[in-house]
Amino acid sequence: MTKEIAGWHHVYSGKVRDLYESNDPSLSHLILVVASDRVSAFDHVLEPAIPNKGKHLTTLTNWWFDRLPVENHVSHEVPVPQEVQGRATVAKKLEMFPIECVVRGYISGSGWKEYQEKGEICGVELPEGLTFGGKLPKPIFTPAFKAELGDHDENISFEKVVEIIGLDNAERLRALSIEIFNKASELAEHAGLILADTKFEFGIDPATGHTVLGDEVLTPDSSRFWSKAAWDRGERKDSFDKQIVRNWLAANWDQTSEPPVLPQEIVAQTQDKYAELVERLTTEVA
Repeated sequence: MTKEIAGWHHVYSGKVRDLYESNDPSLSHLILVVASDRVSAFDHVLEPAIPNKGKHLTTLTNWWFDRLPVENHVSHEVPVPQEVQGRATVAKKLEMFPIECVVRGYISGSGWKEYQEKGEICGVELPEGLTFGGKLPKPIFTPAFKAELGDHDENISFEKVVEIIGLDNAERLRALSIEIFNKASELAEHAGLILADTKFEFGIDPATGHTVLGDEVLTPDSSRFWSKAAWDRGERKDSFDKQIVRNWLAANWDQTSEPPVLPQEIVAQTQDKYAELVERLTTEVA
């Protein structure tokens, strides 16, 4: 059930976020993005929610926006409503590109599976002999085409991105994504963290024509962070995100029936991972 918010009306809900438009016609260019505590995995929204998850995602996204060398979608025209303070953002409406701009600095997740099968990821050829969790020679852009709600995003080649949005836009998104990834990696390193991979979403600001960074950025829902100390010890699977949830589901669910309810210990462990990442970044990085 979506929350009633004075002065705003609900227009859409995704897996984990709710969108509202202003009741004031003069603010029709703005959107209120509310991060819920819902958690999704394998394209299903799960029960129960992860307490404080929405606040953690919003805190981290705003922290990164203040430090990244690119225009973002945040608007300060009107304040965030009190009802959703701490878990919401008033943002400019953008003409979003239908591309998930994934950047990988290390090999894991679906990228590892594709590399094992083809020796490449999204058409990017990689050296032989890479191991799970290993560092790539340099960060690579491995985009995906954004699917409709409930469908799987489709990994695509850069050439396919060009077909969808044109060469200039494709090159701009690739360059921006890698630039942001490199800057974020430097900042994460100061907190003893490795940014293994992440995804960005961009759109065009109709008022300026600029390419703008939108959505959430560099959160546990959109990124894979590892402890540098653990990685140096050879540990590759303990990440600061919902991997705990994915691992439990993989061991306890056939992925065809309705997903089971998450045990309280899995919920608590996931909540702790989100909170630890926020604390490490926001207290250890200037």
